[in-house]
Parts: sequence; C-alpha cells; structure tokens
Amino acid sequence: MTVVPGSPRSRLDPEPLPRRDWLGLASLWSAGSAMLFALLGSMRLPKAAIVAAQSKGFDVALPESLRIGEAFVPPNRAVAVFRDAEGVYAISTICTHLGCVVKPGAEGFECPCHGSRFKPDGAVSRGPAPRPLAWLKVTPGDGIFHVDEGKTVPPGTKVTV
Repeated sequence: MTVVPGSPRSRLDPEPLPRRDWLGLASLWSAGSAMLFALLGSMRLPKAAIVAAQSKGFDVALPESLRIGEAFVPPNRAVAVFRDAEGVYAISTICTHLGCVVKPGAEGFECPCHGSRFKPDGAVSRGPAPRPLAWLKVTPGDGIFHVDEGKTVPPGTKVTV
C-alpha cells in the first residue's frame, strides 16, 4: 500500500519521529559511544608500558693514562672506576640523599644539589647524605672490566689486576 501525500493516515501507521526526539536520541548514542571508548581506553591503563632501559652491567677498559686514585667516569654512566696498588674498584656516583649525580673531584665526590661531600672511598664527610656511596661489583676480564650497577659489594672490595 502506498501513501499519497495529503491523504488521511491510518491509525496503524507508525508515528513520525519528531526532529527534537531524533536529535536527543543521536546525542544519547554519541555520549554512550564516547563512554564505551573511554572505558576501553582505561582498561589498558593497568598494563605497564615497557620502556627500554639501559643495561645495569657494562664493560669498561681503563685508559693507560689513568693515574692511581684518579676517577674514570665512563660516558653516560653514574659510576666512577678507580685503579690503585691493590686493584680496581667501582663506586656509584648516585648521592644517597636524594639521588643526584655527584661529581668526582680532588678530595672525593661532591653533590651539586644539596652539598653533600664524600671521601674518595665513598664515605660521607659532610651531610645531608645519610649513607656512603655504594661500591659496585667489578669482574676482571682480558684488559676489560665488567661493572654491574645492579649489584653492590662491601666497601673496600677490589679486584686484583
């Protein structure tokens, strides 16, 4: 059955949807879709994003010109490597106060952030640092030493050359 414009409507014909009702339903569907996408996006949050981190262990070859008791700081590492008459050892250059990177100097290490000072062996000579600098594990190789920033050793632990 075809409906001719202007002809009377049957009571069985569906009621036409007014424009305001259609706009209201469209806005409800839009809001519902936005909520659904927000829920799906928030479900990804509990997963930890994996960020590539620098390896904790690295190999270092000490320069021949390195004097006894002088600190060698490998590029892009927070470690000072030393050589003396007893052997080779490594000390972390991360301040035990708030984690700043300390700078090696003639009298030991100095924290540029809050003024802590450390002796050449890493012991605290002036606060506010609460603990000495950590000594790191060193493994000897063929002219190369492997330093592991993730493993600490007791102060005074040296690798004989």
